[in-house]
This record gives sequence, C-alpha cells and structure tokens, in this order.
Amino acid sequence: MPSDFLKQCSDIVGQQHVLTGSDMDGFLTDWRKRATGRALAVIKPALTEDVAQIVKLCVAHKVPIVPQGGNTGLVLGSVPDQSGQAIVLSLTRMNRVRSIDLLNDTITVEAGCLLQQIQTVAHEQGRLFPLSLASEGSCTIGGNLSTNAGGTAVLRYGSMRDLTLGLEVVTPSGEVWNGLRGLRKDNTGYDLRHLFIGAEGTLGIITAAVLKLYAQPAAKLTALFALNSVKDALSLLELARQRCDASLTGFELMSEFCLQLVEQHYPDLSLPFSGRHPQYVLMEISDSESELHAMAQLEAVAATAIEKAWAADAVIASSLSQSHKLWAMREHISMAQAAEGLNIKHDISLPVSCMVDFLIETDALLQHDFPGCRMVTFGHLGDGNLHYNVSAPVGEKYETFLQQQEAINLCVHDNVHKYAGSISAEHGLGALKRDEIKRYKSETELAMMAAIKQALDPLNLMNPGKVI
Repeated sequence: MPSDFLKQCSDIVGQQHVLTGSDMDGFLTDWRKRATGRALAVIKPALTEDVAQIVKLCVAHKVPIVPQGGNTGLVLGSVPDQSGQAIVLSLTRMNRVRSIDLLNDTITVEAGCLLQQIQTVAHEQGRLFPLSLASEGSCTIGGNLSTNAGGTAVLRYGSMRDLTLGLEVVTPSGEVWNGLRGLRKDNTGYDLRHLFIGAEGTLGIITAAVLKLYAQPAAKLTALFALNSVKDALSLLELARQRCDASLTGFELMSEFCLQLVEQHYPDLSLPFSGRHPQYVLMEISDSESELHAMAQLEAVAATAIEKAWAADAVIASSLSQSHKLWAMREHISMAQAAEGLNIKHDISLPVSCMVDFLIETDALLQHDFPGCRMVTFGHLGDGNLHYNVSAPVGEKYETFLQQQEAINLCVHDNVHKYAGSISAEHGLGALKRDEIKRYKSETELAMMAAIKQALDPLNLMNPGKVI
C-alpha cells in the first residue's frame, strides 16, 4: 500500500512535494527537541483542493494525518508518533494573502502564512494585526489558530478566537467548508469556527482564515517597573487599567531569577536599574492620540505607583531602540532557560484575583517537596497567563531533576485546579497533556469532547493521539 499511496499523493501535489527518508527529518522532531516521530511521508500541498484530495485518499487507505505549520508547538501536537503509519501534512506552501478589505478591516490569508508576514502586509496597508509571539518569524497562522494562540497583546485585542471572523476547513471526510465570512454579526446557527480554533488539527484542517485588522496606533510606548512582590504588580495592573483603559496593550511579569538568566546568557541585555528587585513588570500602551499623550499617561502611572510604594523604580523607553531592548529581555527568557539547562515547563492560567495566593502556596509546596528548585516565573499577568517553570537546584544534574517531572506537574496542576485555573493557557494539550487533562475535566465535559470528535472524525485519522 505505501508505494501505491505515495504515488497517488505525488500525482496530486507533485513528486518533489512528497518527502521521504532523511528529507523528512526537520518535520519529525518537535520544537524543543524532546521527541522524534516516524511517518510514511511529508506531503506539502499548495491548494485547498490538494488538501481535500489528500484527505480523501487518506480516508480510502486509512492513513492518519498530522497537520503541521511551522512546527513551533510546545506540547508535541504537530509531530507524528512512533508508529510510522501517518503522513505529516505540511501547509507551508499555502502561504498566500488572498485579499485585504480595508473598509471592513479584514485580511484573508492561507494557513501557511507566517505570522510575521501577516503583520508586515497589514502594516504596509496602514493597519495592525496585533497577535505578537516570540516565534512570529517561524510560526504559521494555521498553527496559531489550532492552538488559539494568545501572546503579549491579549489584554487589549484578545486571543486568536477574538481575532478570527471566518475559516476555510477541510473536514475529515475531505469536504471543504467555506466559512470565510468577514462578518462581526452572524447568528445563523452553531458557530462552527470555534470548533476548529484550538482543536489542534483533531477535527479538520484549517486552510485559510479571515482575520481582523486594527488601526495602527499613533504611539506605542514601553515602561519597565521594578517591584517588591506580585501583589504590588496586581496593584500596578489595576492602576494602569484605570488610567490607560483600552490603551493598555501589554502587562508582562518577570521574576528576578528570569532576568538573572537573561543577563547571564545574553550579557548585552541588562536591567536599567542600579539595584535588584524581586519582580519586574513590562508595560506597553498603544495610544490613538499622540506620543505626547501616551507619555503623559505612562508618567502618571509611574509617579502614582512609586508614590504608593507599589513600584520601587520605573524606566520609560525614550526611543524605539530602548523599547526593543526592554522587550528583548522578556523575549529572551525562554532562550536563556534553554541555555541554562532543561527545565519543567507549565503554561497555566488563573483568575488574576487568585494569582498571589496561588504563587505563594505553590512556591512553598515545591520548595518543601523539591528543596532548592528554582522558579522561572514570567508571562502575561494582565490576562492571568503565566509560564510557571521549574529549574533544577544549583549543582543537580538536569537529567536527574527531570525524573521528578510527573510529581512536580501533579503538584503544580493540582493547585492550578484548586484555584479554578487551566493547565494549558495557550500552548494546547497535544500529546504531552492529553492524559493529564482527564484528571481535571469532568466526565461530562470529556464525554462532550469525545462525542464531537466521533461525529466529525469517526475514523480517528485527524492528528490521532492528540488532545483526546
């Protein structure tokens, strides 16, 4: 079957776009280099019609499909398992911007478009596509949609669910659903797009999307605050919301240890303060009026925060290069962690009101059970999403420490659940958290998810072994 199947795939997409052997290597290993799967082939279609034909062919031959964009996922959701029975369907050739409607403030793009490409095209048309991620130069919009990506601007613009008006999807039977409607109001039945956003390719293959655009801000300013506690950070957040309202775009928390790692591994990135502080907040406002107005807002926030002792110090970037340097410190945290050694990562979300209690309690639990472990805590505090990572004690081999991953995950995730949070805020479940989620979702919720999967993908060919 494989040779006949692959010949038919070649007839659809062209022989040069059916990769086998060592040509598949870059598609089979996950972004963090933790797992490498096996596949029959990597298929690279260029058109929606090609995707539909490939899916129908896979249905006929009972071949599983692993959809893949930039392969920047963090939960083993975009790589195949060890069976070698699946194909990887790479959508990177489907990278066209189909249309832009400036009056409607929408852009229609194919799933293989890089996020940075969409940002650039929007900017050239005097518009803003606000999704911003550290991997924006390599991740695709299809992957962003499949994980409901959030990033640093959720506070103002929302996640991919909020930024998407319509989808084009190839269903598990190989039919094409054209839902590319640029409507902000459409109450004509079930909102099917939300089934596919965040489903990680388990219900169908997103091939195109209609996305919202926004006016470019007249000014964008960044400030870095030095703080004594997360509680002070939440007081600063409340103040910023009151003073800046919709202008508040980003509010990123970074612990002292995070920035120590950045300075250690990237010496050209250093804090602009004379002393050290337990916590830092990177705040961004996007003003529709003027830079002068934005500066006045930030200065007022900084003055009040220092007066009330919520902030020990603050620096407002006075140039674009200074702003980029402040953001570079935030964006290099993950790379600095990788340079330091393997660590145990958590992508969690909580009600903002529970954040202080959760951190105090969970930090203490981890130190009691795993003495000397180091917390690398950073993330999107404004929308309740933290990357709550645990690094090995000084001197302990990282491979040895990772043997405690299951116990550490249980400690962290049980406490997340206690505070009505989520064990996956924006990375998804993939294969990494597929089984663990059963501990935290009710039987009713899991049954509804299974019923949807069975109804749309009865043969279980769409990214099997992921999510559910």
